[in-house]
Amino acid sequence: MKIGFILTPGYALMSLASAVEPLRAANHLAGRTLYPCSFHSVVGGFAASTSGGGFETLPLSRSQESGLDLAFVVAGGNPMLYEDPVLVRGLRALTQRGVRLGGISGGAAILAKAGLMAGRRFTVHWAHIDALIEYAPDLLIERALYVIDRDRYSCAGGVAAMDMMGALIAREHGVAFAREVSDWFIHPRLRMADEPQQAGAGQRFNLHHPTLEAAVELMASHLADPLSPAQLAALTGMSVRQLHRLFAGQFGVSMMVFYRDLRLAKADELLQQSALSLLEIAMLTGFSSAAHFTRCFTEKYGLPPSRKRRAGHSVRNSGNS
Repeated sequence: MKIGFILTPGYALMSLASAVEPLRAANHLAGRTLYPCSFHSVVGGFAASTSGGGFETLPLSRSQESGLDLAFVVAGGNPMLYEDPVLVRGLRALTQRGVRLGGISGGAAILAKAGLMAGRRFTVHWAHIDALIEYAPDLLIERALYVIDRDRYSCAGGVAAMDMMGALIAREHGVAFAREVSDWFIHPRLRMADEPQQAGAGQRFNLHHPTLEAAVELMASHLADPLSPAQLAALTGMSVRQLHRLFAGQFGVSMMVFYRDLRLAKADELLQQSALSLLEIAMLTGFSSAAHFTRCFTEKYGLPPSRKRRAGHSVRNSGNS
């Protein structure tokens, strides 16, 4: 199977390496080339990653010469803001030739924006999921490590690419051989596709009290429609006073201040990862108005949301230049 990797500006080298290295190891362990790999970009030449390393690439217009069976778009940064009509035309030309497509990290978001994920289940890095859902609510996005749906392959990026390639190798050459490849990288357990991309609240916040963990999980799943203290107490089976005491002891702030900070963190993520208006972000994170959201955000981060968005975009643009 000939596999190509289409590198977009700002791609992460770790995500790419996690996809390429299992294929290289499979070739080595098999004693023959099972997976010839090639690297492409829109214009060709050296494609630098965010860490400075990179690959020499062929122009996407020459991808037909490679006789690809499967092509992965590798994207980092913010794929929701990435626009390149030449890339879109190249991807559509690949599909017309029967080439299967995939996305690594934010790559599936680029495919989705090009209309190439319609009717296909897929996943992207967790940082882009909410913005992509707002962009196109009908997309079949899953919060999984990786998804293989017929002629579409996608993974969340990072080491999830290794798990996806393990599944691909297992499908082509058997589970035993896929495990041998995984063991080569001291990665003894290939994770299942539907395992979560992020740790649960207990791990993220180092929680050891089951009621406190349940309360934080409830907050995280009710950002647009915040629960009241009474509702949180009823759903966790504890009094409001006891919950307040638990939050103060664990985090040093009141329960509702912690809840507001969770919502503001999600708002900050949406500011950087989407083109949603301030009012839309305010509604998605449970604030009654754009003015109320702006006051709370400025108090938390020291900058109004509009200025923080501009500052974030400036930093990313300078880093990708």
